[in-house]
Amino acid sequence: MPEPQVTAEFTTEPFRGEGEPPEHAVAARDRLRAAGLEPDFGPLGTSVRGSRDVVLPALAEVCDAALAAGAHRITLQVTVDRPTAPGAGF
Repeated sequence: MPEPQVTAEFTTEPFRGEGEPPEHAVAARDRLRAAGLEPDFGPLGTSVRGSRDVVLPALAEVCDAALAAGAHRITLQVTVDRPTAPGAGF
């Protein structure tokens, strides 16, 4: 059975409308890259897709890094790309 994939989408606040992205957003992005992931990083948020075993632990690091860099809110959504049947061990 192939490894389950998840997509995580998140925003960190406070937002900055123009100029360079805020330090907390960059810190979050860099944690994903350090985990070997390649996030889609944009002005309205960040998304990343990968195996559950890699993405979920990286998200804990993302939250820690973003908060340490000045974020006061993180909104996170995780979607399983391949739903499994109940009791299937996922």
